[in-house]
Amino acid sequence: MTTTVDGHRIELEIGGMTCASCAARIEKKLNRMDGVTATVNYATEKAKVTYEEGAGIGVADLIATVEKTGYTAAVPEPPAPAPPPPEPGAAPAPEPDAGSLAPLRQRLTVSVVLAVPVILMAMVPALQFTNWQWLSLTLAAPVVAYGAWPFHKAAWTNLRHGAATMDTLVSLGTLAALGWSLWALFFGHAGMPGMTHPFELTIERGDGGSNIYLEAAAGVTAFILAGRYFEARSKRRAGAALKALLELGAKDVAVLRDGREIRVPVGELAVGDRFVVRPGEKIATDGTVVDGSSAVDASMLTGESVPVEVAPGDRVTGATVNAGGRIVVEATRVGADTQLARMARLVEDAQNGKAAAQRLADRISAVFVPVVIALAIGTLGYWLITGEGAVAAFTAAVAVLIIACPCALGLATPTALMVGTGRGAQLGILIKGPEVLETTRRVDTVVLDKTGTVTTGAMTLTAVHLADGVSEADALRLAGALEHSSEHPIARAIAGAAAERTGELPVPEDFANVPGRGVQGVVEGHAVLVGRTSLLSDWAIELPATLAGAKTAAEDAGHTAVAVAWDGAARAVLVVADAVKPTSAEAIRRLRALGLTPVLLTGDNAAVARSVAAEVGIDAEHVIAEVLPEDKVSVVKALQAEGKSVAMVGDGVNDAAALAQADLGLAMGTGTDAAIEAGDLTLVRGDLRAAADAIRLARRTLGTIKANLFWAFGYNVAALPLAAAGLLNPMIAGAAMAFSSVFVVANSLRLRRFKPLA
Repeated sequence: MTTTVDGHRIELEIGGMTCASCAARIEKKLNRMDGVTATVNYATEKAKVTYEEGAGIGVADLIATVEKTGYTAAVPEPPAPAPPPPEPGAAPAPEPDAGSLAPLRQRLTVSVVLAVPVILMAMVPALQFTNWQWLSLTLAAPVVAYGAWPFHKAAWTNLRHGAATMDTLVSLGTLAALGWSLWALFFGHAGMPGMTHPFELTIERGDGGSNIYLEAAAGVTAFILAGRYFEARSKRRAGAALKALLELGAKDVAVLRDGREIRVPVGELAVGDRFVVRPGEKIATDGTVVDGSSAVDASMLTGESVPVEVAPGDRVTGATVNAGGRIVVEATRVGADTQLARMARLVEDAQNGKAAAQRLADRISAVFVPVVIALAIGTLGYWLITGEGAVAAFTAAVAVLIIACPCALGLATPTALMVGTGRGAQLGILIKGPEVLETTRRVDTVVLDKTGTVTTGAMTLTAVHLADGVSEADALRLAGALEHSSEHPIARAIAGAAAERTGELPVPEDFANVPGRGVQGVVEGHAVLVGRTSLLSDWAIELPATLAGAKTAAEDAGHTAVAVAWDGAARAVLVVADAVKPTSAEAIRRLRALGLTPVLLTGDNAAVARSVAAEVGIDAEHVIAEVLPEDKVSVVKALQAEGKSVAMVGDGVNDAAALAQADLGLAMGTGTDAAIEAGDLTLVRGDLRAAADAIRLARRTLGTIKANLFWAFGYNVAALPLAAAGLLNPMIAGAAMAFSSVFVVANSLRLRRFKPLA
């Protein structure tokens, strides 16, 4: 992505954020500056900043403000040029971010390997050999120092700015557990040979000098690191939509220079250059046709299912496909000015405008953490004031911090998400992350793209109307033979249906393509015409009343009518349309059953849209047709402005920005990479019924996460009064921590039984 700084708008890369509350804190600081409006996206780790002219603010001031908040900021580097393709047989080049997770993965691996034996020794008395506690210390200390370092660093940053998050609680709890264990081992009785943790679930005043909490320190670190790792994996894909959009265009182009064709990279094109586009090739950039005629398939960009006929003087758009003959195009817009580049900016703006959902755990900890810290300090003060002694006071205070440190909270979201997404993958449903789930329960309107989502996205022969005395086999065989020699998508639909219904097609003679009107030739001794009625009129052939009526009815429904004539008379009308998927009507019923109002949104014409809506059961007042790609975002925004929570289902590049803008984006996996990456949920199958299943699964997964969060805190909160009273021994603390973790995992595994509707 090209970075631009125009004096009023700038994009900054933000570093050091560990949760959504970090993004909110930076955003608040920037917006407090005079004349500055900022949006910080935690998922993409970027800030969009606009500032007023004459405000006396520069880029350095914005970066300084971010750094004073405790984070880093920088103007992104320009993208490196694309590497050359690998040599045949060479290993594929690694992804740019392939190593970004390596440090976190290494930290997690080391922590798990070291923490597991520490937890087992503390919880299983049979494993407590002589001096086992010193081995526990040897294994646990690196976990707290190395594994938990990101939490300690973030907690220190937050502390310097008067804030507290989950990192604060994790850091305090693990350091308190390790610190008290060190005191008990070196200055108390816990370091004596033969020391054991008796398996006694009793509530009684304990001897703090005999207790160690190393399993709590190591276990909490490993569990929370696991949650962070799985979160980071999903975050890596946040900016892939823009990459997919920009990679959609052609990579090189045949430019005409001094009457010769020269292959050059698309980046070297300039306005005014003329380039050649052959059948099947992508048009390199926006321009005007100066020579030749063809049909251009723009469905991926515009949603228009029927290829558009172009001739000299017509405009064409970059990344669309030349489906017909050879054309020469003069470039009118290149680089960042093209429609494809503008659509990429639409996706980017929509992603930044949709604030990253603050994780449930952070929202709870925003209240929970300060309360626990205050309770620990209050407990310490109370026991000191009442004269119970420093050992009892510190034992109770540390117990509060340890029992409050919710290790199950580190499992609550990732385990449910892993099981839910794993089950979804088995069913062809891909959920991108926990933030997605929070919107599924609120969604009340579902906007459906037509082409490729509700319909097949491919032209299909849907009806054959015949004149008196003409057989369908004859009409299809003669028409199919001519159309088989054409590369037009409508011709391919007719030829394919003809071959399927009549068998091998004859080879035509004297075949000729009449640009923009059809084809003509001799088949089996018959002079055959296939195309528009204007082609037949050139030969003084008119449609009889029955066929004329069929043609009018088909066009009124938004379908394409193709006339067929041979031996001087019109014999048939073939109707070609983008057929509705057989499962779409059932999918609409299921979406309604979930409380959603379906809306059909398409770039196709109104007649086609109304016909499709009627067939699948969408009300006429909920049909929005003839919408340009950039206007799809506006439609979604308008529905949101009415107070609706909008889900969007689409598959084309033209849907990518709307998918990103919608509260919930569902991308059909049979569509483009740009749409898939911009969506929140991906439906691998091309079956719209999967959209209803995806929403049901997402809602079920969200409910499981909320239940996990409740119980993860529930055990800890219930034990806090006991800890404050000094009545909590290490085994009860360990058992409560282990049981809450087991409960969270078991509750998450219930998602494996989710089944789609029959």
